Amino acid sequence: MIVDIGPVAHGGACVARHEGRVIFVRHALPGERVRVEITERKKSYWRGDAVEILDASPDRVPAPCRYAGTCGGCDFQHVSAAGQLRLKTAVLREQLTRLAGLPESEVSDYTVEALPGGLLGWRTRMQYSVDNTGRPGLRGHRSRDLVPIDDCLIADDRIRATDVLGRNWKGSNVVGVAASDADEVSVYTQRDRRGKARLVSGPPLAEHIVSGHWFRLDAEAFWQPHTLAADTLASRVTELSQPADAETVWDLYAGAGLFAAVLADEVGPSGRVIAVESDTRAATAANLADLPQVEVRRSDVAEAVHHLPSPDIVVLDPPRSGAGADLVKAIAAAAPRVITYVACDPAALARDLKTFAANGYSISTLEAYDAFPMTHHFETIAVLRRD
Repeated sequence: MIVDIGPVAHGGACVARHEGRVIFVRHALPGERVRVEITERKKSYWRGDAVEILDASPDRVPAPCRYAGTCGGCDFQHVSAAGQLRLKTAVLREQLTRLAGLPESEVSDYTVEALPGGLLGWRTRMQYSVDNTGRPGLRGHRSRDLVPIDDCLIADDRIRATDVLGRNWKGSNVVGVAASDADEVSVYTQRDRRGKARLVSGPPLAEHIVSGHWFRLDAEAFWQPHTLAADTLASRVTELSQPADAETVWDLYAGAGLFAAVLADEVGPSGRVIAVESDTRAATAANLADLPQVEVRRSDVAEAVHHLPSPDIVVLDPPRSGAGADLVKAIAAAAPRVITYVACDPAALARDLKTFAANGYSISTLEAYDAFPMTHHFETIAVLRRD
């Protein structure tokens, strides 16, 4: 069928309508007319793929990757750099107005900004799925089907230089590669994405340096994949939170200790940073051992906040699902002077912002960064203060 494409939706597809039915169309752009092939039929909506572009957007460009049509790793290979930022900005504003209830006049100045370095070669960590014959690749969009690949253009050049995609990995379900700031590359395999990793080559720990602090973590552990994301987020969180000497900071979902380390520098030896992390694989304590003003608590975040000393600042970087209403209410009840919320999902952020607003905290500053070029993902930093 032929449809006219409307605005972009959260998730990277664009919205079209046909005979009153909503269709989420992948590989399309707002303002285009396309021929769409329906790939999924639900009661309230359909999903489809643009298979022929009849009237193209000025933002449309040839996809640099030959797997762009089938691989689920990227959403926006067909979109110019400026166009990708416009799409992500539109999603950010729409989620904040629809889910957080913010007026359009308040969100109209919020934009998603590019990180230096371009659209390709930015990803320092890759996990490839392996089929039952041992071939590595990436999953198709919303599919368990494997797309075998022999290259990934968004991967860091050091990862692309390995032979990982040319080898057979029969017996493993996942093969991962991590490039570190020490210019070393680690290769590992796993039975599943949360299982124990088996090191194949390279050092067992990936090392990254941010603001003079070295962070060492298992090659398969979480770290911001973009080469510049950790530096950018750490510096912006510190500057926007404005920590002062001797203050108390909660760092919730502390991970490897990125924010705790840089915040500890600001509160000084008479201050206190309490880093809370529930993931036993995170190397939080080891990375913060040389900072006596940092206390690491291995605990469920929602439980821990009821037993912490009163904070001046709360920094939280929750998983994609967000913090949730109960935790938001507990943070607000602790009455910090500032809350800095780092989010990788604008919908979860918007829902939590609505709860914060109902409990006396509203946005004073919001910044967003395209830490995932070619995909629909981006990072947002929202700074909240008491009304």
